Amino acid sequence: MAINRSPVMTVEDYFEWELKQERKHEYIDGVVIEMLGVSNKHSLITTNLIYLFAAALDRSRYTMHTSELRLQVSPTRYVYPDLTFVRGASDFADPGEYNLMNPVFVIEVTSPTSEDRDRLEKLGHYYDVPSIEAYLIVDQHRICAELHTRGDAGWQSQVYTEMKDVISLAMLDCELPLDQVYLGIDFEET
Repeated sequence: MAINRSPVMTVEDYFEWELKQERKHEYIDGVVIEMLGVSNKHSLITTNLIYLFAAALDRSRYTMHTSELRLQVSPTRYVYPDLTFVRGASDFADPGEYNLMNPVFVIEVTSPTSEDRDRLEKLGHYYDVPSIEAYLIVDQHRICAELHTRGDAGWQSQVYTEMKDVISLAMLDCELPLDQVYLGIDFEET
């Protein structure tokens, strides 16, 4: 997604303003970041992930949320991950249920303008959320998925770069075959 940053506003002003906007905006320590449209590859990968998880998840135990639901990563930081997963009931910071607080797993599909934020800034934000057990970054321009998992010894990362790779997601009791994540994606196109 392309990103436009705007001047500083308070959290309360952001909540009120965001409800009136046609596009989504993330909020990081007073800075509003507009989330613009996505590419065909980004959309296809996200759709593939939704199909995979819809078939693999025990929906009586887990809930999947799309990028339309905002995630509170701190009282002054709010983001829209591409996919967010909750074990058990979803917990919200507000009565209107706009700000999710208890994800166990988060996925971002990279875009040219958000790739650095996904791999650096958001990685740090997600590491700070106690309920998050894993964060997956899926690259839309090459076969590459980075899984960051929280363990007893801290955070560990594993990179998957082969179509035959299968990502084990213990926190969701399922697996994610990379060839299915990238189904229909032509990497020869530019």
